Amino acid sequence: EFPQAEELIYLNHAAVAPWPARSRDALTAFAQQNVDRGATDYPGWVAVESRLRKRLAELIGAASAEDIALQKSTSEALSVVAWGLEWNAGDNIILCRQEFPSNRIPWESLQSQGVEIRYLDLASAADPEQAYIDLMDRNTRLVSVSSVQYAGGLRTDLVRLGEACKARDVLFCVDAIQSLGALPFDLNECHADFVMADGHKWMLGAEGLALFWVNPEIRERLKLYQYGWHMTREASDFDAPSWHPADNAKRFECGSPNMLGAHVLDASLSLLQEIGMETVSAAVLERSEFLIERIQGSPTLELLSDPTPQRRSGIVTFSHRQIEPTQLHQQLMQQRVICACRGGGVRFSAHFYNDLDHIEQAVLRAEQLK
Repeated sequence: EFPQAEELIYLNHAAVAPWPARSRDALTAFAQQNVDRGATDYPGWVAVESRLRKRLAELIGAASAEDIALQKSTSEALSVVAWGLEWNAGDNIILCRQEFPSNRIPWESLQSQGVEIRYLDLASAADPEQAYIDLMDRNTRLVSVSSVQYAGGLRTDLVRLGEACKARDVLFCVDAIQSLGALPFDLNECHADFVMADGHKWMLGAEGLALFWVNPEIRERLKLYQYGWHMTREASDFDAPSWHPADNAKRFECGSPNMLGAHVLDASLSLLQEIGMETVSAAVLERSEFLIERIQGSPTLELLSDPTPQRRSGIVTFSHRQIEPTQLHQQLMQQRVICACRGGGVRFSAHFYNDLDHIEQAVLRAEQLK
């Protein structure tokens, strides 16, 4: 399923993942249909999109595929929430300083409305969930977190934090891009009100298509600011004299769907579902454990990620005791170890299919650099 170039060791799934062969085949077949017959097969494309919504609903434990909206990106979905809610001057939102800009900028844009942003510094928080809880007060409207932090891979206890938010009537928003496709996720356990994730990382899809889930009980609290033919109840009646927003999550999809991206992501998720997320997750964590133990035992490398078992994810970040992180990253890339420079070090992010021997080779190459 992953016929990558032999000289390549790809450890960058936390950035942009390579597609499985079946996703390439799905894209090729879709393109050939379009070349040969245009949109003659459009009803079949819609069926693929519907199947994708069902797969995504199953991935997060949503009650219905109708609760899944397809967005262009995590950033777009976060912006739908940030600018869809009604805010009052003095309301506050809690974030951590180490968030990726997608989960920071939409909230910070609300400061012009008098919304206060409260920041948690993960670097100094021995108990991150308690630190979030301690920042809450009667003016806290929302807490937004990443299920897994992008730089160091710290895994958030979503159940504990979600329960605390629910008890305080605080909205809970989860950017799940660094966990969906790699780790189990269950809406019924974490009490999230909003969940979003691009498909191009651990879900092995293409850029430009993201999952967006809103708790159906509060869906209509989000005012709409994008409008078009696709987000109405009357979407199939182009001559309808009046219109109403769809009663399901499609109300957040203003225009034509990304059919190309849907075919790719549907094929990629079919692979993950065939293997089973428990098996995928066990394999991802096995590779992280291997990396953590290997780096901890290295005389030249220093582990930066939290090694605590319950905090582990698919991301392992480390530094070299003698080489500056940017230079280390550049040298590894030159040796065809595909990784990222993040969190003051180099980030490896192995998926379930990465061979342990190849991961060992990547660590050896890092150790041997000067």
